Amino acid sequence: MSTLALKYRPRLLSDLVGQEGSVKALANALKRAKESGRIHQAYLFAGVRGTGKTSTARILARALNCAEGPTATPCGVCDPCRASEQPDSSLDIVEIDAASRASVADARALREQVQTRPAFCRYRVYIIDEVHMLSNEAFNALLKVIEEPPPHAIFVLATTELQDVPDTIKSRVQIFPFRLIPVGLIEGRLKHVCEQEGVTAEGGSLRLVAEAGQGSMRDALTILDRVIAAGDGVVQEEAVREQLGIVSAHLVQGVMSALAIGDTAALVEACRELNEQGADWATFWRELVLAFRDRLEQEARAARGPQELLRWARMLNLLLSRERDLRDSSLPRVVVELALITAAQLPHLAPLDALVSGAVSAGLPPRAPAPATGPPPVPKGAPQAAPAPEGPRRPAPPAPIHLARPVPSAARPAPAPPALGSPDQLRMACAEALRQVPGLRSFATAPQMATDLTWAPPVLRLRFPGNVRQTLQDFEREKASPHLLAALAAVLPGLRSLDIQFDGEEAGATPERPEDRLRREPAFQDLLRLTGGEVLEIRREG
Repeated sequence: MSTLALKYRPRLLSDLVGQEGSVKALANALKRAKESGRIHQAYLFAGVRGTGKTSTARILARALNCAEGPTATPCGVCDPCRASEQPDSSLDIVEIDAASRASVADARALREQVQTRPAFCRYRVYIIDEVHMLSNEAFNALLKVIEEPPPHAIFVLATTELQDVPDTIKSRVQIFPFRLIPVGLIEGRLKHVCEQEGVTAEGGSLRLVAEAGQGSMRDALTILDRVIAAGDGVVQEEAVREQLGIVSAHLVQGVMSALAIGDTAALVEACRELNEQGADWATFWRELVLAFRDRLEQEARAARGPQELLRWARMLNLLLSRERDLRDSSLPRVVVELALITAAQLPHLAPLDALVSGAVSAGLPPRAPAPATGPPPVPKGAPQAAPAPEGPRRPAPPAPIHLARPVPSAARPAPAPPALGSPDQLRMACAEALRQVPGLRSFATAPQMATDLTWAPPVLRLRFPGNVRQTLQDFEREKASPHLLAALAAVLPGLRSLDIQFDGEEAGATPERPEDRLRREPAFQDLLRLTGGEVLEIRREG
């Protein structure tokens, strides 16, 4: 019993799916050969596996040797057409596997064999599969005979690695590209096969099989053969997912929803469920990335705002950047959990007009007009001063912007800070305060690592061992962040700054960076608190 891939192998050019360009070119070449009696004698079919290269080579041999040929529509009943159905039993259709016959001796034997005239057909067709496997000496031995073959010889070379074929060979053959077959065409072919076989297919099961084929019709038919056997003659979506190791679409959508709202608990639970199911993490990652890509396309077509599009694009970019880590890691579950939790914590972006309108509604005073640059008025009766000589005029400095601090709502009074009677209580309170803020949870371990923690209003002083500075470099960099200070101020009222020191250095030995000074500016802190903004990058110009 033959497999579906062999049973439904194309036998005419019109049966080929997804290769319309090559089919049209070959049909026109056969038509011109019929009219003029001349045809090119060397072809190279290049493309990925399972796209029809060897099948097309056999169809070409059949079309050239048909009693009515050369023709693009061979009759199928004459002796040459029937012989082409079984090339191994035909003397005039010679198939060579270059992977097993790649030596120069094989190439020389073929060169001598080419001089033999066909037994009973019009042409003797030589089909060399995986031609890129030939050695350089073998290619050189075939070069002359491919360039000037006998009138009765036709060469059809097939390869999946076009770049490995020497340029000297490429320049002497007509190259026909065989491209990946679109998923929709593969799905249509699979439906036709199921109808012919009397097999019932559920919902999107054939779509999953077509996508698993990855552009190869032969691979898709092979998978369909296996799925039909597993489903006892019925193609079920769940059976396809189980056979191919594809994660449930419901679970993938659940992970996407959890990422959208930043629900890290749901993400950890989804990873636990995947681990219990024994799912292939690489397959799940591929399904998740494709689902994200579809969601990003939907958002773009719906004309969403740039902030929403950028959020989805940032999450998708993060998932793609972790793909290599997932393939190389011996702990794929840890890689997946880390990437998902990180993506869930990406901050939302707000449109600029909303920030401006929020600032106006919060009661920010309008910008004060610039003071007059002229001389002060002179009282009446006072002696007139001599005019000062003209000099270079300097523009007046802009008036300072005063930002009003947001007033806490009376309806939601701030909770009273806990009692901090000991350093251990201070550590626990600070760690818990940071753990409650989604964007600062990674800093929650910093207070626990401090060897000395001192609260001297308005400054919180932390001292760490010198060997953990690399670990705490992000915490040190963000020590002047208004978000970090606001989180700690919930338990330390009146907190204005952090003083971070490491063993082995004196206080004040580390020079203050410009970004720290900028973050400590009261007006800048007020602006960040008011708008809910975040400092992503600081650049030094000049």
